[in-house]
Amino acid sequence: MSAVLDDVLNPPVRLQIAAILARANEAEFAIIRDIVEVSDSVLSKHLSALAEAGYVSIKKVPRDGRQRTWAALTAEGRRAFRQHARALQEMISAADRKFSDIATT
Repeated sequence: MSAVLDDVLNPPVRLQIAAILARANEAEFAIIRDIVEVSDSVLSKHLSALAEAGYVSIKKVPRDGRQRTWAALTAEGRRAFRQHARALQEMISAADRKFSDIATT
């Protein structure tokens, strides 16, 4: 296997966040929270971990008298997400091949 799983992206919530942000240029906190179906505090912890790793940039924007938090994947985050997804796909393909080999013997 050539691609390696990324420890930062291994937690399912972080992988979901990266998948959302890979599809969109940026997303507002509440939208990410609603898609991932976690509490504000859980999402905040995972976004902070992604930001610490340099995978996500976070900005606060005032809107309707309140601060809104927006997140976006950085170039490093996009690269890490692609590599992680490739590693997962390689694992799935290897398992399929091994299963097929065993099933046909």
